[in-house]
Amino acid sequence: MKFLRQDSAGSMWPVFGLTRNLSILLVVGRLAFVSAQDDPNVAAGIRPASLRDPVKKEIARQLVSAAENSSLNWKAQYGYIEYNVEGNPKENRGYTAGIIGFTSRTHDMLQLVEYYRRIASDNGLVRYLPALRKVDGSASREGLGKEFAGAWKQAAKDPKFRKAQDHECDRVYFTPAVDQAIADGLRELGQFAYYDAIVMHGEGDDANSFGGIRDAAIKKAKAPSQGGDETAYLNAFLDARKVAMKAEQGHQDTTRVDTMQRKFLLEGNLTLTPPLVFEVYGTPFEIKAPAPAK
Repeated sequence: MKFLRQDSAGSMWPVFGLTRNLSILLVVGRLAFVSAQDDPNVAAGIRPASLRDPVKKEIARQLVSAAENSSLNWKAQYGYIEYNVEGNPKENRGYTAGIIGFTSRTHDMLQLVEYYRRIASDNGLVRYLPALRKVDGSASREGLGKEFAGAWKQAAKDPKFRKAQDHECDRVYFTPAVDQAIADGLRELGQFAYYDAIVMHGEGDDANSFGGIRDAAIKKAKAPSQGGDETAYLNAFLDARKVAMKAEQGHQDTTRVDTMQRKFLLEGNLTLTPPLVFEVYGTPFEIKAPAPAK
């Protein structure tokens, strides 16, 4: 599935001489200043609804961490790594690691380590690249094992590896999800619902991937960009998400939808405004409003 992306273009100013250019710039700047003063949203400090807002992005990271690692402390997950030894072998994603659950089977772990090599060529994970390429697409751990897990945990102490995880999380999951949600006319809760779905199911087009989930939702309710009601559409999306989760043995517990995302939706909190009180797998969490800036 291809996601829609928003591009920005700068304006070109004609050259009529230095004095005339300066006059034009001063007039336009004055008009922009007056317009900003007259805009009630700008005057109230209201920014466009986007999960890219640093506060909202931090909330999104905490919510995913609560669901993936039973902790709001997402920064503690850079060094997380484990091999999936339980459940349906067909669903075994091999090693799962890092802040978003990069896996050795689904290519994103390989891409991460390759990117890490580009920004830090001399690192302890480089020697595992041949093995990661070999097991890519399978649940095999041939050439990896305990030494690889130890090297991952050691690499997590490197700021460049943490930077690499942030970069790949944004590139593969966060940015595509937010771009598509904005294109569909969704605010922060909907943007997060897309993000969480892509993290778990991947961005493909089959019924149990993000693309299939979104298609199923659109068949039931119009997205806001199509003139539909945002709440009705998100209910349809979460319904379709649960169907996809139930199709996998390892995702039978749907509380990350039921007692997190659906709870926020029922409360009418489409902007993910804290405090956020929710449960995942029976564990209660609360994300409090950030302290005012001093």
